[in-house]
Amino acid sequence: MQLKLEHFSIKIGQHKVLLNIVDAKELGVNPGDRVRIRGRESLSAIADTTDDMVPPGTLGVFSEVYEHFVTWDKPVEVVPAFRSKSASVIKKMMDKRPVAQDEIKTLVNDIVEENLSEIELSAFITSSYIHGMTDDEVEWLTRAMIESGDTIEFDTHPIMDKHSIGGVPGNKISLLVVPIIAANGLLIPKTSSRAITGAGGTADLMEVLCPVEFSSQEVKEITEKVGGALVWGGATNIAPADDKLIRVEYPLSIDPYYQMLASIMAKKGAIGADNVVMDIPVGPSTKVPTIQEGQKLARDLINLGHRLGMNVECAITYGSSPIGRKVGPSLEVREALKVLESMEGPNSLIEKSAALAGILLEMGGAAPRDRGKEVALETLRSGKALEKMKQIIEAQGGDPKITSADIQVGQYTADILASADGYVIEFDNKWIIEIARLAGAPNDKGAGVAIHKKMGESVKKGDPILTIYAEKEFKLDTALTTAQRTNPIVVEGMLLKRIPGIYGFQ
Repeated sequence: MQLKLEHFSIKIGQHKVLLNIVDAKELGVNPGDRVRIRGRESLSAIADTTDDMVPPGTLGVFSEVYEHFVTWDKPVEVVPAFRSKSASVIKKMMDKRPVAQDEIKTLVNDIVEENLSEIELSAFITSSYIHGMTDDEVEWLTRAMIESGDTIEFDTHPIMDKHSIGGVPGNKISLLVVPIIAANGLLIPKTSSRAITGAGGTADLMEVLCPVEFSSQEVKEITEKVGGALVWGGATNIAPADDKLIRVEYPLSIDPYYQMLASIMAKKGAIGADNVVMDIPVGPSTKVPTIQEGQKLARDLINLGHRLGMNVECAITYGSSPIGRKVGPSLEVREALKVLESMEGPNSLIEKSAALAGILLEMGGAAPRDRGKEVALETLRSGKALEKMKQIIEAQGGDPKITSADIQVGQYTADILASADGYVIEFDNKWIIEIARLAGAPNDKGAGVAIHKKMGESVKKGDPILTIYAEKEFKLDTALTTAQRTNPIVVEGMLLKRIPGIYGFQ
């Protein structure tokens, strides 16, 4: 059937077209079926039907399809197409039947090329979430994700990297770890994510200081020039299948365990990492609630790294309260820069950064065994890490002269006050993140929260325990209302409750 094209200038994240129900009936095509479109080139797309958005004789195409035919000014030929091979692979996984390496590679390629419907993607994600995957299948998935996008091949080695499982607010340690490692002569091309459910991913933070969107080749050049980079992975086309899976996982609020392993390690493999340290925060309100679960995750990451030829070490870290006392892009950057400038800052931030950087320094041969943390701390104290950070900022197009005092935060503020004398006995990370997000983080760089009192610290009634920052007054009001309702920091006196005796005093 010959149909003229009508372009809907909308990106929907998949190859999809609209057929008038008259044409669909003529072709024998139902919603969700695939059609083959032939013009200057040929591709498959998922069909939907309408009785009014396009007239008979017209094929409505979204931007992902239209870009293949933008120079084609004639009608296209549209014919029914066979179901994608990936559909049968997904069905096998749903039936808990083993799949082969080439089948997983076909599946990943279809994900990257946007040949799968969201229903098919959801089925894949759900089946792996419920049934899990074998070690071989996880390795094949990881390799397919690496091969599906750009890779970086450095001329010198070793290449270092770090990753945090996340779930802890204020986890700004990459801003310290990367310059420490680079200042000691090792290469560390750190690709990072933007926040999805958090108050600021590393890329959101670094964007306060300089651009973070670079091609894979530019990341290589920056790293080889100054030793390190802090960039947004989404701009590099590294392991692109991951971003497409996240798009479907987010509304389902699930993060399939084995896909998480593949996602993490694919990004490390794509940059050619030789040595990787994994930060696994554990605690009741983190992604990994117990040390036992953290140890299992560590074993699985180390095993997958071994299969891929990477040396992986894991650090199980305390995750029950934020790292440092600031949450939100500009607030966190100001806190991290202050440590680089003068070693002034929260012990939790300095200790964790030095510990993880120390492991990497030992893995890369830049520090003797058991002396990595000491070398990392000395790199901070000497100012070498600050100088390296300035070089990285300049190489990424930012102002190397910027200081912590130059970082602007939200002009609208409100304090949460302690309701009694006592001690901080409970800290809810999830509500701290939610309050920062309601205040505008991470999109509003100056939004977030400052934490004045942490676990075990004493407070007096009326003392500020939390300050909310916002760039817009209405967002401050929303965040403040939520903070007052949820009470994310609980203060109690030493006497928690008095229970009288049966008779009381006479």
